[in-house]
Amino acid sequence: MIKNIIFDLGGVLIDWNPEYLYKKIIPDADQRTYFFDNICTQEWNECQDAGRSLAEGTQVLVEKYPHYKAEIEAFYGRWEEMLGGPIQETVDMLTSLYHGNRYPLYALTNWSDETFPIALKKFDFLQLFRDIVVSGEEKMKKPSHKFYNLLLDRHRLSPNSTLFIDDNARNVKAACELGLHTIHFTNPGKLHEKLKNTYSIFA
Repeated sequence: MIKNIIFDLGGVLIDWNPEYLYKKIIPDADQRTYFFDNICTQEWNECQDAGRSLAEGTQVLVEKYPHYKAEIEAFYGRWEEMLGGPIQETVDMLTSLYHGNRYPLYALTNWSDETFPIALKKFDFLQLFRDIVVSGEEKMKKPSHKFYNLLLDRHRLSPNSTLFIDDNARNVKAACELGLHTIHFTNPGKLHEKLKNTYSIFA
């Protein structure tokens, strides 16, 4: 049934977490929570994922919150410190799928086009994908149906024979609406179990 597999990257194959950096900058947990909930928010970061430049995104916040200038500028100035490394168990599954040569592998990621080259240099396993569609390059992002369809149309993939894996429930829901098979990623063990028991992958 499944002929193609699409992976999300951050949170599935790559451990990316702003906490890794900001525990050094803002040691108090409550103050960090306030900072992420009100200043460098997920919504703000997604604007850069959708194509806004890092410089513009940073300037917008510095002008609004000048007393947090240093903390805001660190978000992209020290962005690489947010990378915790590969999620190795998932990478091992990806590698096994690649070498098994049974499923064409693709990636669909919400990621700034300015920071993604850092990941490409850092993680060799990204070379295993036939294509990686990056939101910052395309100026659109998940969960927009247009973003999914861009990958599907580019490679003539049929939704009903394509599996999509993502750790964000919102993105999984959008993929379901387009008719893709989906797995909501929570941890590598459950992913392996789902691939094996539901889709007879790794059986």
